[in-house]
Amino acid sequence: MSDIIELQRRIMAAMDRVASGLGELSGTGGGDAQTQQALDEEKVVNAQLTERIRVLSQRHESDMAKLRDATEDTQAKLARLDTDLQRLRKANTQLSQSNQALRDANAAGVAEPHLINKAMMAELEALRAAHAADLSEANTIIAAMTPLLEDAPVEALSDEDVTATETAPETASDATVKEGDV
Repeated sequence: MSDIIELQRRIMAAMDRVASGLGELSGTGGGDAQTQQALDEEKVVNAQLTERIRVLSQRHESDMAKLRDATEDTQAKLARLDTDLQRLRKANTQLSQSNQALRDANAAGVAEPHLINKAMMAELEALRAAHAADLSEANTIIAAMTPLLEDAPVEALSDEDVTATETAPETASDATVKEGDV
């Protein structure tokens, strides 16, 4: 951003020099070849600076679009993680209630098979919910780390890191943990 401001300042200074050169030309009745050459040079510099600003603006827009896409993806993963965590909390609450009912039945000396089945079902749901929450958390971490790792300079990697990256998945989508993988 400071590059754009600096370039704008330089363009404005060049334009001021061009304007003053034109003023001198109109005041002297045509000017000389040296003034004309200076004017041409300033026009070239002005065109170059304008082009640099255009390129920087395009690059900035491209970077912002990438950032927006990454942010939306991360927000979707965080929403999925939140849903899975809520499911886990609900399953744990059901598990606690089933276990309390089993303890009460055991204290009363009454063994009730349906309470055992209910407790086992609640425990299975709690395990599934915990697994889904773990997967969502891992995917969120992978999504957050991928852009950082892609931008890391290759020269900074040691020989051990290069060996590790050669066996690592090629893209972030390859690295995403799927529910059937675990």
